[in-house]
Amino acid sequence: MGKIGETTLEINLAALEHNFKYLKSKIDPETKFLAVVKAFAYGSDMLAIAQEMENLGVDYLAVAYTKEGVLLREGGIKCPILVLHPQPANFEELIQHHLEPSIYSPNLLRSFLQFIEGKHSAYSVHLKFNTGLNRLGFWENDVDFIVEQLKDRTEIKVVSVFSHLAASEDPKEKEFSQRQIQSFQKICEHLNGKLGYTPFRHMLNTSGIINYPEAQFEMVRSGIGLYGYGNEDKVDKNLKPVASLKTVISQIHRIEPNESVGYNRAFKSEGFRTTATLPLGHADGIGRHYGNGKVHVMIKGKKAPIIGNVCMDMIMVDVSGIDCKEGDEVLVFGPNRSAEAFASSAQTISYEILTAISPRVKRVIINS
Repeated sequence: MGKIGETTLEINLAALEHNFKYLKSKIDPETKFLAVVKAFAYGSDMLAIAQEMENLGVDYLAVAYTKEGVLLREGGIKCPILVLHPQPANFEELIQHHLEPSIYSPNLLRSFLQFIEGKHSAYSVHLKFNTGLNRLGFWENDVDFIVEQLKDRTEIKVVSVFSHLAASEDPKEKEFSQRQIQSFQKICEHLNGKLGYTPFRHMLNTSGIINYPEAQFEMVRSGIGLYGYGNEDKVDKNLKPVASLKTVISQIHRIEPNESVGYNRAFKSEGFRTTATLPLGHADGIGRHYGNGKVHVMIKGKKAPIIGNVCMDMIMVDVSGIDCKEGDEVLVFGPNRSAEAFASSAQTISYEILTAISPRVKRVIINS
């Protein structure tokens, strides 16, 4: 291993390109592709990822909130950007930066129509319908209300209608997922019959792309898959993790029997042990639930379990039996030790550890 000198999050754009091309290969050539770059591109580098996706020819980008879209526009991104959870307080910024809102409720539709009245013509919006996730979205019985609100209004145009599968990665929920797809098709038929024109449709997430390609409609969406995780072993083996979290050994201690390590003396040695302190803690995204032997890091290709409580800025690991020294590189997660494996050891998921990596961790862009 090389010398990195500090805690870094390496972001591999070649891996991103590989994942994009793999997912694209699972859909028809004419099907549009939306890349989800919310939450700073799943904790990596939102602008770098968006720039690469734009270079690769993605059709749409999606963010959760308006301020994320504004950052992309200020960074020079020209691609259409869907804002999945817009707030009325940000409508001015949204329109100023040519961002396209998801309209998901009667109140939000009324608010946006009132705000945009007389300010624009055929402004692109997207209608979100709830088919079973029960998070955001209109219900099917809202279609008549939507059409009534849009009647004779020229300020906006519905460019897409979409929904979200709740359990597309779970084969035990196949019947539920198929019911969601059927419900969505019914909603779209009902809406198109009254709207007078035909917006494009999208419903599939990463797992949906793999498991329900027959429901790809005119566009698909991928978030976690682009970053190297598919929520299923059969998918993961074809993807490459984009982010690698690495750190260094700051100090090595020789611990005698019955000595303790860290706050609250959570670890007590039963014998002679060697420990290493790493400059990485819960302020960097390594939560306390990763401590006390639940999770390990890799040093010189060997497992070094986190011992004691995770501190704000540091963790301690047991390096007994590992030939290492201060300054040596430590792999927290990456291609040979996935974030999913790291997270699952503490009964959580890759999304959480990836998006938790704080801004103070240095981002390094690589392409290899």
